[in-house]
Amino acid sequence: MSIVSSYTSDTAEAALKRQRRTATVSSLIISVLVVVLLGLILALILLPSLFTESATIVSYNGREIVEEEITKPEMTPQVQRKPSAPSSSMAKVIASVTPSPTAIPVPDVNVPDPSVDFGSGDDFGDGWGDGSGSGGGGGGTTFFGQRSNAERIAYVIDYSASMKGAREALMRKELTTSLKKVPYDSKYQLIFFAGPAWVGGFNVQMAKGNKGADVKGAKGHTFEWKCNGGAHDWKTVGKEQVPEWLVATDPQLSKSQKVANETKLVWGTIWEPALEMALRMDPQPQVIYFMTDGSAGPESGKTAERIGAKAKSKGIVIHTVALMEPKAHKAMDELAKRTGGSFTVVEQGGKVKKMR
Repeated sequence: MSIVSSYTSDTAEAALKRQRRTATVSSLIISVLVVVLLGLILALILLPSLFTESATIVSYNGREIVEEEITKPEMTPQVQRKPSAPSSSMAKVIASVTPSPTAIPVPDVNVPDPSVDFGSGDDFGDGWGDGSGSGGGGGGTTFFGQRSNAERIAYVIDYSASMKGAREALMRKELTTSLKKVPYDSKYQLIFFAGPAWVGGFNVQMAKGNKGADVKGAKGHTFEWKCNGGAHDWKTVGKEQVPEWLVATDPQLSKSQKVANETKLVWGTIWEPALEMALRMDPQPQVIYFMTDGSAGPESGKTAERIGAKAKSKGIVIHTVALMEPKAHKAMDELAKRTGGSFTVVEQGGKVKKMR
């Protein structure tokens, strides 16, 4: 009985040892596998960051656009007052530390009142500066005493046959002077009118009996005009001319001065088509210089009202100049008033009077 019990006990112990050995090996294998698995997981997490290159950020500074502020120069005459007479109670004494036997007199200085009558003048042709250079000294341009610092200026000028003589010479001289002062790199345009209206530089060919006109450009553009009777009854036939802006450079301004001096006068006088032509420009003008030597007939007042209302709605200022023709004064004054512009009358001899 004891032998059997001893055998059973040895067998159980051996089985138990085998079971423990198997469990230990299994535990070791599982531990190794867990460590390997954790290592793989960490490798998957860390390895990409070691091979990833950071993107280079490139930035550019855009060009800063600085708007030049156009400042209108103002000249204020400085008048030096005459010094008041010294008080009689004040003694004129020169102090000295060391006495001297020589007396030094104190002279009386007479300071006269300076004259304030210098160089402005009302007559045509006088002004501040000689007008040389396209920039005009940075102070903008003028036309018969009306100054403008605008960046877009349209000249609407009467080239009708009635201008012939002193008026024509005066107009061409002042227009040429004004063009010399147009600020460099600004925009401007010349629009001439009589019966037809045309952009400066185009050629006007009048029909027989002044029944019409063809306005022809250098590139073959032709604009047709028809006269239905009198000098104030002209209309376009077909497409209308739309002026393009000219850029104020020395060569372009020289070319425009030549055009102003060489363009021939033609028959008829009507305001509205030329002013409408200026209002159609894109971008629109900021200032229009409008000069004529005559009225546009009985419709002048209504034309001034229509054009004035349209220009005001667009924020366009129209400066008007009546050249030796009193019949045009009322309508031109109304046109200037409605747009916030100036009205100037040029009398015989070139004397300029600013009315508004």
